[in-house]
Amino acid sequence: MMRISLLPLLLMCILTSFQNPEEEIDMLWDEVSRTVAEGDFEGYSDTFHADAVLVNEISGTSYPISEALAGWEQGFIDTKAGKMSASVEFRFSKRLHGEKTAHDTGIFKYSSKIKGEKERIAYVNFQGLLVKTGSSWKMLMEYQISVTSEEEWKALK
Repeated sequence: MMRISLLPLLLMCILTSFQNPEEEIDMLWDEVSRTVAEGDFEGYSDTFHADAVLVNEISGTSYPISEALAGWEQGFIDTKAGKMSASVEFRFSKRLHGEKTAHDTGIFKYSSKIKGEKERIAYVNFQGLLVKTGSSWKMLMEYQISVTSEEEWKALK
C-alpha cells in the first residue's frame, strides 16, 4: 500500500526533472544576454561548444569561435570595468528543437555605448545551431547572415 501512494509522487518528480527543450534553450539565450550585459567573458565563452564556428556572411568569413572570442574580449573587459555598456536581445522567426540538437533562426539586436559616445545598435539576421552536451546547451555554430532593420526586428515580437 505504501508503494502505491508514493508512485504518483515519484512519477511527478521524474517528469518535472525533464525540461522542455525550448525552455532550456531559452535559458541559454538568456545567459548570453546576461553575460554580454555584465561583461562576463568566461560565462559568455561557456555558452559555446569547444568546437564552435562563427560563420559571418556579412564579412564573408568563417572561423573557429575561439578567434571570434579573442576579438570580442576587450568589449567584455570594458563592459565589466564600466567603460562601456552592452546588451543583446533575441527574437526568433523559426525554431526547430529536438532533445539533443536545435536550430534557431531570427534576429539579434546588439547595443553598445562607450562612455561619452553615441549608442550603436545593430540588428543582425542570424541562425544558431545548438547541441546538448550533458545537461547544458551549447552553441555549435553562430551564423550571422545579414544586417537588417529595426522594422524587421519589431515585426518578430
